[in-house]
Amino acid sequence: MLMANDELTGHSPAKPQSGRTVLDPHFDPHLDRYAARTAGMTASEIRALFAVASRPEVVSLAGGMPNLAALPLDTLSTQVAQIIAEDGLTALQYASAHGLPPLREQICDVMALEGITAHPDDVVVTVGSQMGLDLVTRLFCDPGDVVVAEGPSYVGALGSFASYQAQVVHVAMDEHGLVPEALRAALRQARITGRRVKFLYTIPNFHNPAGVTLAVERRAEILEICRTYDVLVVEDNPYGLLGFDGQTYPALHSLDPDNVVYLGSFSKTFASGLRVGWVLAPPAVREKLVLATESATLCPPTLNQLIVSRYLATHDWQSQIKTFQQNYRERRDAMLSALEQYLPPGCTWTKPDGGFYVWVTVPEGVDTKAMLPRAVSAQVAYASGTGFYTDGSGSRQMRLSYCYPTPERIREGVRRLAAVLHSELELARAFGDRFGRIQLPSR
Repeated sequence: MLMANDELTGHSPAKPQSGRTVLDPHFDPHLDRYAARTAGMTASEIRALFAVASRPEVVSLAGGMPNLAALPLDTLSTQVAQIIAEDGLTALQYASAHGLPPLREQICDVMALEGITAHPDDVVVTVGSQMGLDLVTRLFCDPGDVVVAEGPSYVGALGSFASYQAQVVHVAMDEHGLVPEALRAALRQARITGRRVKFLYTIPNFHNPAGVTLAVERRAEILEICRTYDVLVVEDNPYGLLGFDGQTYPALHSLDPDNVVYLGSFSKTFASGLRVGWVLAPPAVREKLVLATESATLCPPTLNQLIVSRYLATHDWQSQIKTFQQNYRERRDAMLSALEQYLPPGCTWTKPDGGFYVWVTVPEGVDTKAMLPRAVSAQVAYASGTGFYTDGSGSRQMRLSYCYPTPERIREGVRRLAAVLHSELELARAFGDRFGRIQLPSR
């Protein structure tokens, strides 16, 4: 009887190595087996930051984690225990891919705050709105199809589009959001060149990453443009209830329900870790979404849905949202004040009236992606602008998030960032001509 080599040598079998990162794809033994669409699946710049940004000595202005300290954790823990004790056989069991009916009714009440009149049957509960976005892209996009999106755009959306081999065409924004004429020009050009645009992806309220809000007077015009060019609208609205003055804007879906697919989430207004979101879609799309959900997850987690439903039924969730608004407004104010105090001349930034983010543009001669390692060495992290485009743009931009750190940490983080920026600008002035960089004016 032949013995294994380890038995002959007396050595114990080596334990398999898990968690290894394959740095060179040519060493991947499965390389020839992957589907062609995996070529577009790459780690986002934001995810790559998490390991360093989570170190306690680093002030992270990079991630968009909600600040959950204001949640009534004692009450929630009691309610979760009650759900298990009273409804455990339901809470821990499979459920419909459509989502629990009581929760879908409550979601309609939430959307009513933004002018949406919806039937619970047209709501599909998802594992976060990211899953909804992925499913919508899966349903509508063939390889080579075009998705039009604001430039910059949400990095998670760009990842979904890439995974289904859709091509992204960015459309310009200004301080009032998506520019209608730029959208019209992009759709006209796509038609002339024979490219098939499947949908416009937009974040109209408190944009991630730009921080701007689509002007109300532009909303009907943008919807009309999409109707004219036979383009669906996918409205991603995780921040819509987080306006700092308490104002809510009319959802695009409320203006054109037959041509808008709406993505919602409880991640920003309740608890991100529960991963409960939803899609509101026209009936034909809804049916395909339910089928797609069944194939992706079978059903969204029942326990998580029950937790959200119990919270909405027993807690003053609208007052809780007001508390979040106040907390984020305080942090936004700290961010804007620190930017004004510390950033060097030539920097500009948006002034959000809700949401989580400020979008900063730095002077020519500074590359925010190249600068990032030096910023991390100075114990501050941000998200460089290039991660929010698919066309190489954004090298002079960065996203700063104010939602999670305390106001004091925000001010310290901006102070550290400003010191790094000052150094970069001094280098640009000193060596700009020698290395072909644009010479900056003296301060």
